[in-house]
Amino acid sequence: MLSYRIIISGDVQGVGFRGSAARIAGRLRLRGWAKNNADGSVEILIQGPKVMCDEFIDWCRVGPPGARVHASDL
Repeated sequence: MLSYRIIISGDVQGVGFRGSAARIAGRLRLRGWAKNNADGSVEILIQGPKVMCDEFIDWCRVGPPGARVHASDL
């Protein structure tokens, strides 16, 4: 099992990013949490098998409709 801390910046607050991330993570059977940061970014911690984490990270680079992801850092 691997753990990743992901910081997503851009227009990612107020667009349902955390809720969508929770749904995607649940479908992939990942554990973790997501929170809004004061600087406007979203911070996510995930834990799970590498293949599932990689799929989730790929989703984070795009995000839900309405989000504009400028960067995602691991």
